[in-house]
Amino acid sequence: MTTITTTVTGWPHVYTPGEADAPVLLMLHGTGGNEHEIASLAAELHPGAGVLAPRGQVQEHGMLRWFRRHGEGVFDVDDVIARAADLAGFLTAAREHYSLAGRPVVAVGFSNGANIALATAMLQPKAVGQVVAFSGMYPLGDREDAADLVGSRFLILNGETDPMAPLTSVNTLITALRQHTHHRSTATRCQRRTNPAPGGTRHRPDRFGRGKRMAGMIDATTRLSVTSIPSWTSLNFTASLNFTATQD
Repeated sequence: MTTITTTVTGWPHVYTPGEADAPVLLMLHGTGGNEHEIASLAAELHPGAGVLAPRGQVQEHGMLRWFRRHGEGVFDVDDVIARAADLAGFLTAAREHYSLAGRPVVAVGFSNGANIALATAMLQPKAVGQVVAFSGMYPLGDREDAADLVGSRFLILNGETDPMAPLTSVNTLITALRQHTHHRSTATRCQRRTNPAPGGTRHRPDRFGRGKRMAGMIDATTRLSVTSIPSWTSLNFTASLNFTATQD
């Protein structure tokens, strides 16, 4: 058995190939969720897409997570960095194992899954260059370790009053993405739309059902998008998320 095969088969995950000309969605669950729950959301985002949904490798009080933390909202940044490298390695191996060369891969994460998606994209942009983050926040604490993100694409979706992902951290994230996607020949734009919801928009993974609560969640979120390329032409997010990508 090759090292690549061992890397992929040794990490519990869900994989469905989808249509050959469709992107592959790397679905990343939140704390207490799992790969099966989050995988069911993919069809709501892009019917026909391939699905690759690995399981978080950390446990906290019996709940699956992607990295350790010292407390609510206080991440173990060393572990974030290490786990991001592990996820990048898994994705690289999975691309070869499942013959995904040439197909775009988009990381889609919820909460803790959004945070590991963002960390991996910021630290390992060659592995993950496109991210849709639901209820994520800045994952690197007081560090500024992000790589050059020119060419990467990010769609950031957060609730205004979500206590688990406060807007102060979201604004830090947006600032960092702007700084690292800046390029002499590329204008980076941030578009913000708000639909405040009393009490926040916290949805546990099991409350998504099979993605049927997606429309309600999006309608009640603050929508933040940061992109440094013309459009999200490879994805059908406009219909699914009622979101039109900015044009540079």
